[in-house]
Amino acid sequence: MNTVKTKICSSCESLFSCGDISVENKCWCNDFPPIFNLSDGGDCLCPACFKEACIDKIDAYVETITPKKALYNKAATLEKTEILIEDIDYYIENGDYVFKSWFHLKRGSCCGNDCRHCPY
Repeated sequence: MNTVKTKICSSCESLFSCGDISVENKCWCNDFPPIFNLSDGGDCLCPACFKEACIDKIDAYVETITPKKALYNKAATLEKTEILIEDIDYYIENGDYVFKSWFHLKRGSCCGNDCRHCPY
């Protein structure tokens, strides 16, 4: 049986729904990169706080990447997903999608198109 739980964000203390009644054992947070361990402390975060925490953690990781390290990065080993998340995988500039370093790292190699945020 699928249930949706109402939780309180451990960061901002707002109420939010956890879980998805349409898919068993699935929650909105499963659409985000699996970069957190449950042991990272605190309870669940609301969607806004969770997204911000993901952005912060990914940005800190990307800052450590050199072209040599990019070839063997953790992002390329994560489970592949079709979902692109604004501000994590891309941002929009003048109506165009600009892919961020995280998107390129997940792909695992340079595409050769001289992308602005290519880490390779």
